[in-house]
Amino acid sequence: MKKKALVTGGAGFMGAHVVDELFRNGDTDVVALDDLSGGFRENLNSTATFVEGSILDVSLINKLCEQYQFDYIYHLAAYAAEGLSHFIKRFNYQNNLIGSVNLINAAVNYDVKRFIFTSSIAVYGVNQLPMHEGLTPMPEDSYGIAKYAVEQELVAAKRLFDLDYTIFRPHNVYGELQNIGDKYRNVVGIFMNKIMQGEPLVIFGDGEQTRAFTHIADVAPHIARAVDMPEASCEIFNVGSDKHISVNELADLVMTAMKKEVAVKYLREREEVKHAYCSHEKFHKVFGTTSQVTLPEGLRRMAVWAKSVGARTSKLFDDIEIRKNLPEGWK
Repeated sequence: MKKKALVTGGAGFMGAHVVDELFRNGDTDVVALDDLSGGFRENLNSTATFVEGSILDVSLINKLCEQYQFDYIYHLAAYAAEGLSHFIKRFNYQNNLIGSVNLINAAVNYDVKRFIFTSSIAVYGVNQLPMHEGLTPMPEDSYGIAKYAVEQELVAAKRLFDLDYTIFRPHNVYGELQNIGDKYRNVVGIFMNKIMQGEPLVIFGDGEQTRAFTHIADVAPHIARAVDMPEASCEIFNVGSDKHISVNELADLVMTAMKKEVAVKYLREREEVKHAYCSHEKFHKVFGTTSQVTLPEGLRRMAVWAKSVGARTSKLFDDIEIRKNLPEGWK
């Protein structure tokens, strides 16, 4: 008998790739829930059952769980704009915390076997480097606070209701199907979109902040198969590349991948963690090798895809809640 899975954010970047992996494994029927606020219908595998709707819609979530009796929930729906989250706190907590709680409630009430949650290394904040799962999280932005709160809710749901879970903390994942038109998140996509429009690349601060960038092919397969791994039960894993570079270096690599040079424009430094990269020792012990797609190769693949879909129009966020100290270029 095939497993039944709900994938939230299934038409989004990471969600669509996880759906593809579930079908590639061949043993899962998938219902993809997405409100299309950041994803695209064409991203989604045609084999999936698509439901357009929000994780804030409790009645819809309960209806789906009642109808399909899901074995697993893969929760990937989120608005992952760390820097912007300071200025859209209500929106952030509604979409990244309350929506997640709605799903946790349903998972408990409908006897879901395991809840797979994509958190973020934003939970660590400014912390020891490389960041590892044994550290005490100290999130510095509203996005990280929301993600850590969901992690804690899952721990509590296991203790009180025996809901099994696996938590992944990905970081700076990029690749094909990413929403390159969102000007507030996903720097690789932002850079590629700017290059196709012939505009300068915007870097906040001096560009020497460091991150580790990971192609989606090194993340999605592991998330998809986590439900089949007893060793991943009720565990938290960093997942991503072991190699970190500066944003200045990234800008050069993206221009090389796109085969086009543009100017670089530096704006005032914004409130963000300067250096963020992780240890993946725990992940390797359970899931094996990752980071097999080198950054130049991954950027090449994404550049081919980005050129095929073309530049996308970037819009200002409609409902900024706090305008004080809003970073230059976002006003």
